[in-house]
Amino acid sequence: MDVLTKEQRSYCMSQIRKTNTTPELMVRRIVHRLGYRFRLYRRDLPGCPDIVLPRHRKVIFVHGCWWHRHNCRYGRRTPKTRQEYWIPKLQGNKERYKRDRRALQVQGWKVLTVWECQTKKLEKVTEKIVNFLTQN
Repeated sequence: MDVLTKEQRSYCMSQIRKTNTTPELMVRRIVHRLGYRFRLYRRDLPGCPDIVLPRHRKVIFVHGCWWHRHNCRYGRRTPKTRQEYWIPKLQGNKERYKRDRRALQVQGWKVLTVWECQTKKLEKVTEKIVNFLTQN
């Protein structure tokens, strides 16, 4: 049983953003500070990547750990209610991401995934992004 009323739950879920999340803005600032220019949410690419660097044929996804089932303490949490809905939904997110990543690689794009939990350590995520952007 949910501890919130239907209206409270609806409000909470409406506050979850699809774009311009805090981790995403952090990654964008890092990429911009490094001197790269990029496009956002190219819908013509599989998975609609968060950051697209067309000149370099590279894309960056910034994923929430829970929504995309990352193997960290945040991603391993399973909802206590409505599991018959949430488990297939979250597993579908994970499978769709794998499919989109493969499709991008087949099209010649290099793909980096930055997980929400990784943005907690700014220096490490900056190093990861620099390594990705400077490799050929």
